[in-house]
Amino acid sequence: MKKLFVLSLLAALSLFSSMIFAEGVPVSKSPEGAKVYIISPTDGETVGTEVLVKFGLQGMGVAPAGTDKENTGHHHLIIDGEKLPDLDKPMGSDVMHFGGGQTEKLIKLEKGKHTLQMILGNYLHVPHNPPVVSEKITIIVE
Repeated sequence: MKKLFVLSLLAALSLFSSMIFAEGVPVSKSPEGAKVYIISPTDGETVGTEVLVKFGLQGMGVAPAGTDKENTGHHHLIIDGEKLPDLDKPMGSDVMHFGGGQTEKLIKLEKGKHTLQMILGNYLHVPHNPPVVSEKITIIVE
């Protein structure tokens, strides 16, 4: 029984040895040229208080949170963020999580100027290395 435990432990260590670790949290590599972007709304667009945000991804695939598959991740939306979340920790409540693999979301915003930005997270909600982050867009809600 002890030998089986040791073999299982060695197998798990071997599996995780191919990952990058930041502060003890697995960080997945992103392929060169990977890009996340906002399809709509567009930068500078004037919209109503209900906004359908559509997410785009190039060079990677979408997978739900908890699915550890190479070159995949799931979307996170930053609304009115002044800075990116920590890049070496799971993202928290400062971003909207789309762990089900969603590629769009109807959101409600108050009237005024808002910024939107996407960041891709791995199966544990940790940004990839290098991070896959969209350009920040500004929208006007009327």
